[in-house]
Amino acid sequence: LALIALALWGMRRGWVNRQRRQAGIPAPASAPVDASSFGAAVPGLFLGTGVHGDWMDRIAVHDLGIRSRATISWGADGIWFDRDGARSVVIPAEAVLSVRTDRGVAGTVRARDSVIVVTWTLGEAAVDTGFRADETADHGTVLDGLMASFARGAH
Repeated sequence: LALIALALWGMRRGWVNRQRRQAGIPAPASAPVDASSFGAAVPGLFLGTGVHGDWMDRIAVHDLGIRSRATISWGADGIWFDRDGARSVVIPAEAVLSVRTDRGVAGTVRARDSVIVVTWTLGEAAVDTGFRADETADHGTVLDGLMASFARGAH
């Protein structure tokens, strides 16, 4: 029991230290200014946000590193992750750098091309946010919709 308690304490301490190092990262908007500008919501799993190019470096501040159930909506104003049990995230359209599929993000590994990754700017940092739709057909719908809406830099 002592070893388990020590391991949990070490994990907690690491998370708190990561939050302290990332304290300068600004909080993203948690609700859109005009929700009517976003399309239908697709349910899925918000996998987390990590530093662009380093999928193991999870962002610990502002609930961005917390995996949670979510719905994704997109429109002219950007992308909205309406999350259960964590702060929602709005990515402004002008902050989106690219949209792609990958096998993982923020320390989460899945099957090949099963994660939709949105690369965007948060303050001065480029970050990657991952989402996986519940249904395979919805996964394609989300990917096609995001690629059509945010084609610049998409690959």
